[in-house]
Amino acid sequence: MNDALNPPFVLSVGTQVVTLVDLQASNGKIAYPRGAVGVILIQPVDAEHAYRVRFPDGFETSLNRPEIIPLATYKQGWLNETDTILSQYNLFDRVIYRCVVGSRAYGLDHEGSDLDLRGIYLPPADLHWSLYGVPEQLEMKSSDEAYWELQKFITLALKANPNIIECLYTPLVEFASPLAQELLNIRDCFLSRLVYQTFNGYVLSQFKKIQTDIRNQGRIKWKHVMHLIRLLLTGIVTLKEHRVPVRVEQYRDQLLEIKAGKLPWDEIDRWRLQLHREFEHAAETTSLPDHPDYEAANRYLVMARRRALEDALP
Repeated sequence: MNDALNPPFVLSVGTQVVTLVDLQASNGKIAYPRGAVGVILIQPVDAEHAYRVRFPDGFETSLNRPEIIPLATYKQGWLNETDTILSQYNLFDRVIYRCVVGSRAYGLDHEGSDLDLRGIYLPPADLHWSLYGVPEQLEMKSSDEAYWELQKFITLALKANPNIIECLYTPLVEFASPLAQELLNIRDCFLSRLVYQTFNGYVLSQFKKIQTDIRNQGRIKWKHVMHLIRLLLTGIVTLKEHRVPVRVEQYRDQLLEIKAGKLPWDEIDRWRLQLHREFEHAAETTSLPDHPDYEAANRYLVMARRRALEDALP
């Protein structure tokens, strides 16, 4: 029995367990065959010592951890082996879109800036339809890469998630398959007044937390403050011009001063409040729709799912 089906943590009293070995009575006969269900009466101090287990007829015996498995885990069977199944696929080969985000995309980078890669992957249809499903996100921490499963990406884009919207509009695209290019061609369908609610609401909540930290700890995460200001600047232009200005070089000096902690907090907060007012005015006057174009996004997703049946990456 592998570790996924038999984890080494200590099971608690009252847990129903299934035996993985035959149990012998005092007369040498089999009291219970492998697969019997009992309840833990006494748990050991660690996974190396035995459990006391009672069975329905009152029979009790001591069993070590490798000899039992929780009933709930046993019922799951190979459904617990998702990681093993997924390891048979190199899902990074299914990446259809790869782009650069972060400081390099914003125009706020310096010589030692990291290369942050984000994007989308399209799982093969047979795996996506299987019992095991697919991960919503792939990560390669060694190279700071992350890729969302297509439906997850689209769902977040429809909610005006800033990280996702920036992926669609970054000027630094490393790879886009024909299918991904079709998504870029309709990216404006994700823009709506929700940009105001999402961006503005996030900044407001984060500034409240920052002000609490200042009162309680006297510390400020200046890089985070810089990105909140940048988010307001981005949102205002998005509502006014129906585009997402990922690059913010015109504000580079001010933003980098904030990041370095060189601007007084009161000055930053005044700028932030001014930007909130501009954002509110932009929301009142924008001609963007109240909601994104769900139908266009759905048509694309259904088409992409059909294309996932192809042997080659679409």
